[in-house]
Amino acid sequence: MHLTVEEALSIYPLSEARLIAGSKGKHRIVKSINVMDAPDISDWIKEGEMLLTTAYLIKDNLEGASDLLRKLDRRGSAALGIKLGRFWDAVPEQLVAEAETLNFPLIELPFEFTFSDQMNGLFRAELTRSTSMLQSMLEKQRKLMRFALRSGHSRPLFEAVSEVIGCKLAVISTRGDVIYNNTEYSGGELLEGWPWQNRNQRVRCGNKTGYRIPLLQGEKCSGYLLYSSIDPMLLPVEESLFVQGAELISYHIHAGFEDYFEHAGQREFSSLLRRCLSGGITCGELAQAAQRLEIPLLRSPFLVMLTDTAASGEARQAELLRIKEELLEAPELGGLQAVHILMEEGLLSLYPAGTPGPERFGDIVGRCFERLQLDKGCYPRAAVSGVKARAEGLKEAFGEVKECMALTRRRKGCGQVVHYRQLELHLMLEQIPPETMEKYCNGMLRGLLSREPEYVREMLHTLEVYLQNDGHVNETAKKLFIHRNTATYRIEKLSELLEVDFKKIDDLMRLKLVFIFRGMLERE
Repeated sequence: MHLTVEEALSIYPLSEARLIAGSKGKHRIVKSINVMDAPDISDWIKEGEMLLTTAYLIKDNLEGASDLLRKLDRRGSAALGIKLGRFWDAVPEQLVAEAETLNFPLIELPFEFTFSDQMNGLFRAELTRSTSMLQSMLEKQRKLMRFALRSGHSRPLFEAVSEVIGCKLAVISTRGDVIYNNTEYSGGELLEGWPWQNRNQRVRCGNKTGYRIPLLQGEKCSGYLLYSSIDPMLLPVEESLFVQGAELISYHIHAGFEDYFEHAGQREFSSLLRRCLSGGITCGELAQAAQRLEIPLLRSPFLVMLTDTAASGEARQAELLRIKEELLEAPELGGLQAVHILMEEGLLSLYPAGTPGPERFGDIVGRCFERLQLDKGCYPRAAVSGVKARAEGLKEAFGEVKECMALTRRRKGCGQVVHYRQLELHLMLEQIPPETMEKYCNGMLRGLLSREPEYVREMLHTLEVYLQNDGHVNETAKKLFIHRNTATYRIEKLSELLEVDFKKIDDLMRLKLVFIFRGMLERE
């Protein structure tokens, strides 16, 4: 049973009774009913129990009757109902005054109804109320299920869950940011007792009761859902509905492309960015929206990074979210006011250009990947575009990183973070037919390829390392673990055999093409 004294007094035949004292306590909760048939009944009364009596045991002892009221109040009893006409024709004024002092509901019961009449009336009303509540819970569960099964959501997630469950709520990130709040309370009131434990619990929310649930995906907590102004006597069926709402939100947070823990301005910009890249709006319109939302990107030079992993399905989505969190928390990158968006192609990131420089930027991102410690085979790769000076270069940058990412999937040895500028030449040269590449390589290396195979391999490796180190003999010798004079001799011999001058840029470029073509032919 779960009725207030006031609600109980509205149910027939208890509605024929009269509240004669303690009206300020009429909001006490009636959980059960007991009948007084023993002198020590007050010792057995439970919290929330309403006691009915004919006054037989207290009719000749007014002081004992007052003491009974005080004991009932201390034990959290809901009310005392006294049936008149058998032993008392009226409740003594001393008892009425004591009940009024205690704000303890004292009820005058009519003589013509038995205690069982009163109790059966309340039980029938409670049964009707419970049945109605269960039907309401089932309907809410059906609505939640329909919302969960819908492939596309025309309505925002948090608002929909709040409306279906019929309770105001707030969503708080693990950093203590209030992401969504349609309750009557401020952020400071909602965050009382922060940081929180990762368990379901009733909490104090303002001057009312709230219910807080961690949003979990496995063992990882991504935030908290706080229902406000709930019934303090929350029933298990209602509690399970709250948990289902939290599970639905948690699933969509981890399975969808939208980042619900971003602030509203960034979420709106992310949505507009997707529309821009799919042709829904122009880059100029996106730049105007960024200015309106106070997002500094696109108003100064920027670059684009696309990150992906070898995982698939939900595992890929989870890994991309972990990568995003790592990039946001990286000390060297956290203050750059970047925007990260989950897309079908992977995690798209927009960074302001300039600081840090391209090489250091790649090193920082690489260290972020190393800290993730992903499962074997799921190591992330990132492609970085060239720097774009204006918003109109956004689509070009997006095309660059997609091309670059596709090339890294086809090639080995590109590294975890590659810049478009590094692979730009390779992307263009891929248009050349393999036969043409092979003919070019054989022609350039004709003077060397006629020698012994072991000698050819050694000299080609020396030439490749020499070109990789921009023609520095000392660096070449170090990489090959040979003396500088040996490296010099080999380079001079190669110049003679291949009929090239290593001081000429044209000859160096032609030789560089040889190794690019050879690598492409080997992959073919």
